[in-house]
Amino acid sequence: MDSHECQGCAEYRELSRRQFMAVTGGAAVAFSAPAWLPRVVFAQDFCSDRDVMVCIFLRGAADGLTLCVPFTESAYYAARPTLAIPPPDSSDPNHATNLDGFFGFPPAMTALLPAYQAGHLLMVHACGSMDSSRSHFDAQRFMEIGQPGSQSLFTGWLGRHLVSAPPINPNALLRAIGMGYTLQQSLQGGPLTLPIPDLDLFGLAGNPGTVAARIAALHDMYELVEDPLHAAALTTQATIDLLNTIDFVNYQPAGGAVYPSGSVGYALKSTAALIKADLGVEAVAIDVGGWDTHNNQGPTVGTMANLMTGLSGGLAAFHADMFSGNGRNVTVVAMSEFGRRLAQNGNDGSDHGHGNAMLVLGNHIAGGRVLTQWPGLAPDQLFQGLDLQVTIDFRDILAEIVQQRLANNDLSFVFPDFTPTFRGVTQAIQPGDMNCDGDVNLADYAAVNACLSGPVTPAPANCARADADADADVDMADVRAIQNAFGG
Repeated sequence: MDSHECQGCAEYRELSRRQFMAVTGGAAVAFSAPAWLPRVVFAQDFCSDRDVMVCIFLRGAADGLTLCVPFTESAYYAARPTLAIPPPDSSDPNHATNLDGFFGFPPAMTALLPAYQAGHLLMVHACGSMDSSRSHFDAQRFMEIGQPGSQSLFTGWLGRHLVSAPPINPNALLRAIGMGYTLQQSLQGGPLTLPIPDLDLFGLAGNPGTVAARIAALHDMYELVEDPLHAAALTTQATIDLLNTIDFVNYQPAGGAVYPSGSVGYALKSTAALIKADLGVEAVAIDVGGWDTHNNQGPTVGTMANLMTGLSGGLAAFHADMFSGNGRNVTVVAMSEFGRRLAQNGNDGSDHGHGNAMLVLGNHIAGGRVLTQWPGLAPDQLFQGLDLQVTIDFRDILAEIVQQRLANNDLSFVFPDFTPTFRGVTQAIQPGDMNCDGDVNLADYAAVNACLSGPVTPAPANCARADADADADVDMADVRAIQNAFGG
């Protein structure tokens, strides 16, 4: 269990205990990589017009008023005499760094300034779930299923996206990974989706010298049984073999990126190696626990400062790594179940609140700004007189990403009973942009012509991008669509 989690309330500690029991009590698959499997490092650039989705959940209710500081609000400083981050013009060495004249980053988040200044990082403030629950369990579940208040929906919003969208690579063995021993709720229901706590150690446990024999025995055992057991067994072994072709330990990041030590840096470094390996993985879910800071919050030195340092350092390295050179089409979202109360408590901490801040990072994100409909922090502007209001539904942000960056228009299935308001946080996909230069032009012709041999499904994976008219077939109509796109 993360040492930060001792700060949490009884409910949050119970959630962490359940997760720990699931780990120690489960015996589905253990993780020790066979040493004899071939290992290579993948580092080629890849062009895809659909983004890979990386969803980071800050479990425990991260304090958005510290992640992104409203330093012009006098009420913020009045309510937090020891927890507030000093304004940018303060002589205090722990002062905020100005972002836009109203909001700033605390010192522990400044590693993300290059991404922000490059226009790749968007902060969304006064954002969250419209449900008023202050229960970690309920609020996390409602956000991950994408339907606040629902007691009948059990699949996750990201899992439903994967169900309703064709795979980027039709031959992919694995479409999504949840970093952990149990699958995140957001990925529940997704096809070809697995929980894997350590990508480098995915395999059979036990004596490495007997792995080959045991794999052969398992193969023989399931060879003669009928589906779905037959298919599941073969797919599982093929997935183990596939992941073991990636040398995660010796992966060399691009762009001078240096991932920090710790779980967040390791998870993001592994994610970068996985995406660059072009295995067809479309979504990765990562949990970062410990944000339930009821006491000794430590926004500049201590618990929360350490958490923010790990988060910002990991994301900064991921940005430098993934967006160097040709860049990669990837969108990262970091969110939490709810924020913290405006006023600090008597234990130098903060209690469960409502509105929060959300981070969105991507090559096609309209960043370099703080997106908000700021409600204010005066007593009559607070939710229930206590908390930051939610003025932007978190599903507005996710739904726009799903449609514009993940190429899925079936938003009513992904987010049931919800009509999103697009906030202009993304750039739309351009079908036919085969070389991912942001333009559809003659340079894309050769790649499209190479895909004119048949329908998308049996064609090479990259041919799905050539379906410019979205009729599930790659033919001369797509060439004409590309012509029309640039006025040819």
